[in-house]
Amino acid sequence: MNSTDIRQAFLDFFESKQHAIVPSAPMVVKNDPTLMFTNAGMNQFKDIFLGNQEGKFKRVADTQKCLRVSGKHNDLEEVGHDTYHHTMFEMLGNWSFGDYFKKEAIAWGWELLTGVLKIDRECLYVTIFEGDDKEGLARDHEAFEFWKQHLPEERILLGSKKDNFWEMGDTGPCGPCSEIHADIRSDAEKSRVPGKDLVNKGDPHVIEIWNLVFIQFNRLSGGQLVELPAKHVDTGMGFERLCMVLQGTKSNYDTDIFQPIIQVLAMKAGVLYGKEVKADIAMRVIADHLRAIAFAIADGQLPSNVKAGYVIRRILRRAVRYGYAFLGFREPFIHELIPVLISQMGQVFPELVAQKDLITNVIREEEAAFLRTLATGIQRFNAYIESHASETGNDVDDNRKSSIVNRTSIGGTFAFELFDTFGFPIDLTELMAREIGWTVDMEGFSKGLEAQKARSRQDAVVDTSDWVTLVGDAGMPEFLGYDQLEAGTLITRYRKVVSKGDELFHIILARTPFYAESGGQVGDSGWLISGDENIEIIDTVKENELIIHLAKALPRDPGKPVVARVDAGKRKNTENNHSATHLMHAALRTVLGKHVEQKGSLVDENRLRFDFTHFAKLTREEISKVEALVNAKIRENILLKEERSIPVAEARAMGAMALFGEKYGDHVRVITFDPGYSIELCGGTHVPATGQIGQFKIISEGAIAAGIRRIEAITAGKAEEYWNSRELLIDEISEMLKNPKELLKGVSNLLNENLELKKQVAELGKLKVQQLKEELTARVQHYNGINFLTTMVDLDAETVKNLAYELNASIPDLFQVLATESEGKATLLVMLADNLVKERKLNAGNIIRELAKEIQGGGGGQPHIATAGGKNLAGIPAALERAKGFVTA
Repeated sequence: MNSTDIRQAFLDFFESKQHAIVPSAPMVVKNDPTLMFTNAGMNQFKDIFLGNQEGKFKRVADTQKCLRVSGKHNDLEEVGHDTYHHTMFEMLGNWSFGDYFKKEAIAWGWELLTGVLKIDRECLYVTIFEGDDKEGLARDHEAFEFWKQHLPEERILLGSKKDNFWEMGDTGPCGPCSEIHADIRSDAEKSRVPGKDLVNKGDPHVIEIWNLVFIQFNRLSGGQLVELPAKHVDTGMGFERLCMVLQGTKSNYDTDIFQPIIQVLAMKAGVLYGKEVKADIAMRVIADHLRAIAFAIADGQLPSNVKAGYVIRRILRRAVRYGYAFLGFREPFIHELIPVLISQMGQVFPELVAQKDLITNVIREEEAAFLRTLATGIQRFNAYIESHASETGNDVDDNRKSSIVNRTSIGGTFAFELFDTFGFPIDLTELMAREIGWTVDMEGFSKGLEAQKARSRQDAVVDTSDWVTLVGDAGMPEFLGYDQLEAGTLITRYRKVVSKGDELFHIILARTPFYAESGGQVGDSGWLISGDENIEIIDTVKENELIIHLAKALPRDPGKPVVARVDAGKRKNTENNHSATHLMHAALRTVLGKHVEQKGSLVDENRLRFDFTHFAKLTREEISKVEALVNAKIRENILLKEERSIPVAEARAMGAMALFGEKYGDHVRVITFDPGYSIELCGGTHVPATGQIGQFKIISEGAIAAGIRRIEAITAGKAEEYWNSRELLIDEISEMLKNPKELLKGVSNLLNENLELKKQVAELGKLKVQQLKEELTARVQHYNGINFLTTMVDLDAETVKNLAYELNASIPDLFQVLATESEGKATLLVMLADNLVKERKLNAGNIIRELAKEIQGGGGGQPHIATAGGKNLAGIPAALERAKGFVTA
């Protein structure tokens, strides 16, 4: 069976068992502070498991796109080195929410694998939870008895809590699980070692393919387990592993999921897959990472330097560096594989087709940028080698090809700096070092890396207590914020959360006017009023669909009724910016074209930020047109049309714009400002009429990624402040120029005069350099065949450098040190003739570091020129005298 048929067979089977087949949730997670990416099929059903909401269906099945880059067996740096781990993967799953349990889950799992997919039952083993005395948990006898109906007892193995007791996290729903493992070894291998002895032992050909989780407990923060009132089934089967078993291969990468990508990649690289270990690893890495990157971008996550964006950038750069180091790619190449990926997966995941151009452009730009980074890293590497080789007497030419006399080690601190600051991979540093016979201090590098990880772990530590329930069966909070900013309510539950030493309380209200951060709009702040207490709400967030109010304190009596009051001023300004974002989105599509699509936004009380697809920088004329159109719509004072719950298909038929990467329910909220102008699916808060926005002004526009532009804009009071400050600035400039009748002409005249004066200063500088050159040439001293010059000069930094180059060009074998004083600080410049560097093994960078000690400063540079600055002017004479020691020793 090919992979497409296998996937469909799974879905068809569970549809026949009365399961609703639902689409995959986006791989990029929103409104869940505990996750950046969907890492399991159950993520989209988390609120159901937590009891925060009722499930629409009792039985569900799907194929879910997942991403894992950390945790057990998911170290990013190991992906590609084995045959069955991935970053992005599909998880086939079926769920029961309080409906069927162990008996049906086990029976249907066995029926699908052996009856429908025809897997040889003799190669299958299952595990059950063996129990845990410390937890007071007995062996899972139910699962054991049900499995006995399908396979012999010797194929039912006991598993530890580590392998056979699933937990959502430190707290929350959990329960025993039953894994199904497949032994795909040859008959000869099976005869030597029984498969049961290799289950969960890391053998790449005796692997878990399906995990059936029986959620029946809730873990409290104190560690206690309590029975859940409703029991659930949560299963997850690795699609790639299943295809490996059914297609008779020994590696996921040999299935038809990956081979089309790998074969095109091999052709482009001019190699054969299966011939060379390192090239094979590189091709597996790239084929795997391509999928992760493409799906993340399609779901709205662009590479960046923070949070989820940093993860995607790191994955992409790992793929580039493998292509660079082991396949010889020196130009962007990964983006050229997108058509192959779409031909395989576009039918199942249409977002790949819809976002093809964006995915291709972003990847190409990221590749080009990182290849430039690699070039910078190579330059720094070469400079380091040149500097340290001269210290040890070794000789390294520009191409790093000459022999090394003594084996030398690259410092771990420098290697980590290349890795951490410049994104230069350590394996490439090692490879380049080996080419010239050097080693890398990996112990020092590992210490730097571990220190970085320790800091990250410490930053991520969050201590969350259990919920304290005040009102039982309260359900999900009722949101009132579309209609009112104040409401009487009750605290239904709360918990304490400590992070980085700060203590906050998470408060859930029975009904609330507070808008929780989502869809780019920041959360409300305000107050909970209880008697004479005003408890400040500093923010409102969503955890999945649960509205959580953040406060630094609780009321003295949390059980008493409270009044929830939103900060009306902040909300009003935020609404101005949110509605202006809708008007601007429509204006951009009008001015630039219908290709414009929103790719991200941030709306708060001070500004709006909007990311969108467009291929070029906006011209001043285009920006003016967008501003004019938005301000015209503001002056029209268009009334808001809000439709809170209409079928999503009906909304799309109306022309409402939706965002890729957003998960919409069956019913949606539609916001319209003029049916012929702006209609969007949106859950945020808005102005009652556009006139409230007052005015709109774009303050910046630029690129954030290939094909993605970002606009920042202001409205209402902030726009008024902007124009007032600009008017004041113009008045001040006019006064400085003695109030000319034509201000622009006056500024132009001043700039021209300044330019002419600069030319005159430059000419005087050249003349002074020539005069000093003649004077200083006469003061050159001679030591051991070296022309030596040290002096203090009264010149600016650029002119000093010009003087040094003039002296270097006219005086052979010159060792010069020039000192200057500027704004109370001392500056030193060391320049050496090329032959002093090559033949005498002198190094300006090393020399300047020694001389800088005299002026209480520091510096560095290249072997032939280096500079330093310091705060001790009185140390200049000593520094110049100390320089003599380098030529007289």
